[in-house]
Amino acid sequence: MAQTRPLGAQISHMLKDRGVDVIFGIPGVHNQEMYRGIEEAGITHVLARHEQGAGFMADGYARATGKPGVAYVITGPGLTNIMTPMGQAYSDSVPMLVISSCLDETAATKGQLHQMKDQRGAAETVCDWSEEARTAEAAYALIDRALIEFETGRPRPKCLQVSIGLLEAAAPEPFGEVETEPYRTDDDAAAETLMACLSDAKAPIFIFGGGVQTDLAPAVAEAAGAASFTTYAARGLMAGYPLNFGASLARPSSADVLAQADVVIAVGTELAEVDLWRRDLGHTGTLIRVDIDPIVLSDSQRADVCIQARADDVLTSLAEMLEHHQSATRWRSDEVAAQRKRWRAEIDAERPDIVPVCDALRDCLPKGTMIYSDMTQFAYTAKEVWDMDEPGHWHHPTGFGTLGYATPAAIGGAVARKGLPTMAIIGDYGFHYTMQELGVAVELGLPLPIILWDNGKLKEIEESMVRAQIAPNAVVARNPDFCKLAEAFGVHAAAPRTLQDMQETVRAAFDADGPTLIYLTPDISSLT
Repeated sequence: MAQTRPLGAQISHMLKDRGVDVIFGIPGVHNQEMYRGIEEAGITHVLARHEQGAGFMADGYARATGKPGVAYVITGPGLTNIMTPMGQAYSDSVPMLVISSCLDETAATKGQLHQMKDQRGAAETVCDWSEEARTAEAAYALIDRALIEFETGRPRPKCLQVSIGLLEAAAPEPFGEVETEPYRTDDDAAAETLMACLSDAKAPIFIFGGGVQTDLAPAVAEAAGAASFTTYAARGLMAGYPLNFGASLARPSSADVLAQADVVIAVGTELAEVDLWRRDLGHTGTLIRVDIDPIVLSDSQRADVCIQARADDVLTSLAEMLEHHQSATRWRSDEVAAQRKRWRAEIDAERPDIVPVCDALRDCLPKGTMIYSDMTQFAYTAKEVWDMDEPGHWHHPTGFGTLGYATPAAIGGAVARKGLPTMAIIGDYGFHYTMQELGVAVELGLPLPIILWDNGKLKEIEESMVRAQIAPNAVVARNPDFCKLAEAFGVHAAAPRTLQDMQETVRAAFDADGPTLIYLTPDISSLT
């Protein structure tokens, strides 16, 4: 028998029926009706300390599971506080559903609590779409629309707003779940197009992006006799492949390597500024783009062949066609290894003292550790020199580039990965943005190592100013005693003095009864 409930409660029940198990958020008087049905529906709620933290937790949860991260926030400031995480999720193609309350009417009444001029329009600037539901049926339809679009298109955040009066009003049960199929193209035809380009290629290169999930990528590249690059988002995809140049597209001389290719096939990647850090890819041969997003296919790189399709579907078809393909490649594994060694030396020279710490940290981690990093020089270095064993296990705020991402995102990832190792890497300045979320990790008893890299300043900005011949200013802030601060939250804290001590501390942190802040400075690489 159908059960009538307040709409706020019905929404939680609907989400549970659609597979949502965890919601991140903060309750307030405006959205309290959304909390009426959470426990009754059997959903776990994680109470953040700030809506920005809730959004990053939802992002981290989504990246760890592939399922949408869901957040509940209040009217006005709750929505504006979560807009930064929404912008980050939009840049990095993360499925996130933000549901907020909104005022019943704003045109004729002013001075209301949490009032904004245009809440819907504000949210739309940082997400795929932002809509206000004016009936219960519209709310249900928009939730299903978001979930269907996460499955069938490029996953990006959506924002649904429901007025306070509507949340409080009695509503019928939601309609049944809609069966969906992913976006499909003629994958065989797309693969045949690639085969035609590869048939005479002597030096093909694949560039694999975060849109590639299939483990067939190394086999496809090998059968085609192709070298490969990955974007930062696809690190680990080509683990062990001897012709893989790594996540080195940002190295200026990668353009010289790409210029040697007669065919470049970019699959599931925007080839964005934050991938290349230059205007042009550098290729001289044929460029083929495969992407689900038509906007990517029409960008300034001006591909010779554009294929709108799901990357994995096309690669699956291509793998079958390449089974009997005979390739003769000009690429040599020793030359690839030598080039990667040169790039590693460049990175070590650019940011002294960081590479040895990256190596030591990598070597002490349990297999399958998932890492969430922040905008810090440690992470910038690690993304280029740290080879991942598997894809989808290092998450970074690549596009929007916000500070403060790593700690709450890692909390979301740890919630999703109970019993599996999860770690955060964050800089001293970024840590200030979201350090209050340490309380959440303590409450949940998460065995979460948090690597805090303290170089005492906004060093990346300082170096940029120097290169631009600007006298560096406003790049140094007084830091607290981070270990004492962590302990005040109930967090374990340690400041290892040697790389060996660091490794022992990190190993112990994965077995602790709560989070551990591990405080590192650049001096650690030279101490014995």
